[in-house]
Amino acid sequence: MEVIARNGDTLSYYSRLFMIPLQLLADSNQQSAKDALKKGDCIHIPGFQAETLQLKTGDALWKIAGSRNISVDCLLLLNQNKNINELQTGDEMIAPKRIMERLVNARKKYDSQSLQNDLEILKENYPFIQINTLGKSVLGNEIQEIRIGRGSKKVHMNGSFHANEWITSAILMSYVNDFLLAITNGGKINNIDTLPIYRNVDLSLVPMVNPDGVDLVLNGPPEHMRSKVIAINEGSTDFTGWKANINGVDLNNQFPAFWEIEKERKEPKTPAPRDYPGDAPLTEPEAVIMAQLANQEKFNRMIAFHTQGKEFYWGYENFEPSESALIANEFSRLSGYKAVQNVDSHAGYKDWFIQEFRQPGFTLELGKGINPLPLSQFDDIYKDVLGIFVASLYL
Repeated sequence: MEVIARNGDTLSYYSRLFMIPLQLLADSNQQSAKDALKKGDCIHIPGFQAETLQLKTGDALWKIAGSRNISVDCLLLLNQNKNINELQTGDEMIAPKRIMERLVNARKKYDSQSLQNDLEILKENYPFIQINTLGKSVLGNEIQEIRIGRGSKKVHMNGSFHANEWITSAILMSYVNDFLLAITNGGKINNIDTLPIYRNVDLSLVPMVNPDGVDLVLNGPPEHMRSKVIAINEGSTDFTGWKANINGVDLNNQFPAFWEIEKERKEPKTPAPRDYPGDAPLTEPEAVIMAQLANQEKFNRMIAFHTQGKEFYWGYENFEPSESALIANEFSRLSGYKAVQNVDSHAGYKDWFIQEFRQPGFTLELGKGINPLPLSQFDDIYKDVLGIFVASLYL
């Protein structure tokens, strides 16, 4: 929601007026909390939407304000272009509406357009977040990052490295929306206060690493790629088993962590729906983007969301720091998922992250069954893994 500043207005006053943390107001408007406002400045108020009301018989400013738990001055601020004391029954006025429910409906087949739509909605209503375009996929889809928080501890999460694991993007976006709701409303998640997390943590999320692959699984191939991907898929037009990017390269086998071992032992020696590690490490733009992000940001912790198995992997070749075991124990306690230190696998993003940075890295295998997991598992996955999402930020 936007308001137009009046003479004497300050962000501190707006913080009290709308009961929104001052830091969120400052970050939403990219200025210091102490900066003076000028008359006519357009100021973003996070966590609110402007709603048009048609006045009914008996309506009064104090009644409208009371029903919304706001000050009368909120109404005066939003209706500066009206002589509000002369409004009559049937006239329209603007009132602020605090956002108390999710704006993201991710419990659906969640493709790259769904993600784009939700990112725009969240940015509009929670302008203290950042949406960064990191680069583009093979087909030119933007690979986007959400940044939340102003702390020194850098935590990264990602989803949909694998195309038919698209439900991970939907789960991540639901967590993001609920986190933003809690921050703006002074709420908690899993009994943990969220505003201190915002102040202490810099959270990076790439909800959909492989947008081309996700769209292929959910929507079928684009016409100009149709013959190529059907050939890679051994003549089948059923893409539900497709994990790779649109080039037929498994993005989670693309990283320089003993990549040669995976190249030698993986059965596909040419592009395939799954498991083909490419002709060399980091040949695919999506993998390059993720490596560049980690190299640039030097995250303190990384969590990759995959499916399925109700377990997670937290070690790699003994490169992981000692704190990884403590975190893994807590993740397991909170979720009921099995903690597995080592698996016979290389060249994954988690493997490379641990090897390269010697920081805690985790691959979560959400749910259980056959990929792609059905949406009927969405609620159970959300509930089981919510504790891991929050603990990743406060531990």
